[in-house]
Amino acid sequence: MFRSLLLLLAALCAHGAAPFGLAVHGGAGNVTAARIGPEAEKAYRAGLEKALAAGYAILEKGGAALDAVEAAVRSMEENPLFNAGVGATITRDGTHELDAAIMDGRTLKAGSVAGIQHVKSPVGLARLVMERTPHVMLIGEGAEAFARAQGLEPVPNTYFRTPRQWETFLKLKASEKARPTTKDTVGAVALDRHGDLASATSTGGMLDKLPGRVGDAPLIGVGTYADNRTCAVSCTGWGEFFIRAVVAYDVSARMAYQGAPLDKAARAALDAALKLGGEGGLIALDAAGHVTQPFNTPGMFRGFRFSDGRASVALFGEGAL
Repeated sequence: MFRSLLLLLAALCAHGAAPFGLAVHGGAGNVTAARIGPEAEKAYRAGLEKALAAGYAILEKGGAALDAVEAAVRSMEENPLFNAGVGATITRDGTHELDAAIMDGRTLKAGSVAGIQHVKSPVGLARLVMERTPHVMLIGEGAEAFARAQGLEPVPNTYFRTPRQWETFLKLKASEKARPTTKDTVGAVALDRHGDLASATSTGGMLDKLPGRVGDAPLIGVGTYADNRTCAVSCTGWGEFFIRAVVAYDVSARMAYQGAPLDKAARAALDAALKLGGEGGLIALDAAGHVTQPFNTPGMFRGFRFSDGRASVALFGEGAL
């Protein structure tokens, strides 16, 4: 068995094949080890590892990058620790409105949804928009109606609520300095055995946001982008500034037009957005298997796993801008 493994590795090297793998993030923000405590740190690490395992299992079996990013993001949507799906932040009206997007780097097809209130997996619905409609983006009741037409069983809006988020919301409402605050977003980028890239992002948005507010996550080229010729990107942070700088596409454009390597392109694009204001980070992956995860906050929950043995899960300021 060991000899077979060596032969397989030799064959891959002989053909110059890039390693397959993926990276994930669970949001960037004002998080430190002291603020969240050891138990929460352990739980967040476990959540990231579970998401990586879900996506990597698909890639390892020869599956598509698109399937891998959806699986990884779904894993975090189902984890109440993250601001996506269960555990999503709460609007000023006390409800949940969720956004998500997914993009195929091979075809440049994409799907996204915004203002979702009754769909268990927003990223799953975004993929259905991509594959079963001629559109890229559906919002609000139109997206909900499409979900029902596709046979997705609706969930009550309270499905997304957790005691932790509700407590945070009530404290904010009681504060005289209450204002919308940036919160976590989750995302994944992947490279499969065939050399195809994909990206997906999902979020509950900003805490205490105005109903109807849409951030960067579901906007193609802003919070989510993938192109086999350059890279796959998923962003997290203060969406209003990312929107104005078109961050995800800017990473790709810097690679395509300037010939910039991935890390340089990602840091320059992120820096351009953050100079406008706000805070955040991104994860990006290119077709050669290079990965970068820059951010300017005290922490960004992130991780990656590749077939060449590279693997990491980190929460705080290692490698920040």
